Amino acid sequence: MLNIEGAVDDSKPLGYGPPILRLGFRPFFLAAGIFSILAMAIWMASFIHSVKFEFAGISPILWHAHEMIFGYVIAVVAGFLLTAIKNWTGQEVLRGKNLAFLFLLWLIPRLLPLTGMMIPMEIIAVVDIAFLFFLALVCLRPVIIVKQFKQLGIIAILFLLMLCNLIYYLGLMDILTNGVHWGLYSALYLIILLAFFMMRRVMPMFIKNGVDGEVELNNRTWLDITSLILLVCLWISDVFTGYQNLTASLAVVLTILHTLRLAGWYTNRIWTKPLVWILVAAYVSFILGFALKALSITSGISPFLSVHAYTVGGLGLLTLGMMSRVSLGHTGRNVFEPPAIVFWSFVILLLGVVVRVVFPLFSMELYLYWIWISQVLWMIAFVIFVIVYGPMLLSTRIDGRDG
Repeated sequence: MLNIEGAVDDSKPLGYGPPILRLGFRPFFLAAGIFSILAMAIWMASFIHSVKFEFAGISPILWHAHEMIFGYVIAVVAGFLLTAIKNWTGQEVLRGKNLAFLFLLWLIPRLLPLTGMMIPMEIIAVVDIAFLFFLALVCLRPVIIVKQFKQLGIIAILFLLMLCNLIYYLGLMDILTNGVHWGLYSALYLIILLAFFMMRRVMPMFIKNGVDGEVELNNRTWLDITSLILLVCLWISDVFTGYQNLTASLAVVLTILHTLRLAGWYTNRIWTKPLVWILVAAYVSFILGFALKALSITSGISPFLSVHAYTVGGLGLLTLGMMSRVSLGHTGRNVFEPPAIVFWSFVILLLGVVVRVVFPLFSMELYLYWIWISQVLWMIAFVIFVIVYGPMLLSTRIDGRDG
C-alpha cells in the first residue's frame, strides 16, 4: 500500500504519448531539476552580483523564496504524489495530454516573471493557484474512489498550500497585510509537515530494504502524533503570534522528539547506501533547523540559518534523494545500485548545506562567500541529477513496461 517503487500491472503500453508523459514523476522531476539550477543561477546573479531582473514587479528576494517553495519543491511533490497515489490506490491518476496540461499550469507561472515583461500579477496568480487546485483534485479523485480516507491528510495539505499561495499573492497585491509573510512561511511549515508525514511512512521501509542484513527499527506512535501536533503549534506560534519564548520552547522540544525518532531508525549500515543516508542527512537537517530556530530567538543568530537548514538542507537533500530513488524504481532500474556519480551529487549538496548553514555560525564576516559557495554546490549537484536522470526520464522503461 505504501510502496512508491512498485507498479500497477500495466505491462501493455496504453498509448499515452511520449515517455515523458507516461507518469507524473517524469515531467515534474526533470523540470524540477532544471528549474532548480536556473532559479539558483538567477538568484546568485541577483543577490551576489547585483544583476537587475524585473520578475514582473516582484522583489528578487521574494521571487527567490516563492519559486524555491512553489516552483521547485512543489514540482517534486507533484511528481511524487502523482506517481505514489497510483500505487497506493491502484487507480490511474494523470497521464498523457491531461498530465501535459497540468504541467503547463506549473510551468507558465515559472516562466512569466522571467520574460522581462510586466505581466499583470493577477494573471500569474490565477494560473499558479489553479495548478495547486487541480493537482489536489487529481490526487483526491482516486483516494475517494477506493475510499482510502487515511490519505486525506495529504490531500488537505495540498489544498492548504493552495491557500498559502493565494495569501502570498494577496499580500503582493497589497490586498492582505502580512500576506506575503503568512503565505511563504505557512507554506514552508506545511511542506515540512508533509515531509515528516511521508518520511514516517517510507524511511523505515527504505532503511530496512536498503541496508545489508536484518535491522530492527523502533517506531513510537506517541512520538509520531506528538511531533506532528507540536509542529503545527510551532507553525502557528512562529508565523501568526509574537510569542517568541513559546516558539523557542516548541522548537527545542521538536529538536528532542525528532532526535529520538531518528535514533530509533538509525543503523551504521546506512553509510554504504547513498539512497538511504541522503534521507537520514535530510532528517538531521530538519532537526538542525529546529535547533537553529530556538537559537535565533535565544542567542540572536540569523533566523535565515534556520530557514536554510529546513530548505537547502532538509528539503534539498530529501527531494534530491527521493527523485533519485523514485526515478530508478519507476524506470525499471535497481534502486539498490544507483549510478556511482549519484553518490557525489549527494556529497556535493550535503557540503553545500554545511557551508550555507554551519559555516556562518563561526564566521559571519564571510557570509556572502558562504552563500556563493553553497549556491555553486547546489547547482553542481542538480546538474549531475539532470545529466544522469534526464535520459531515464525521457525514455521508456528498460523492462518494457508502461509507466
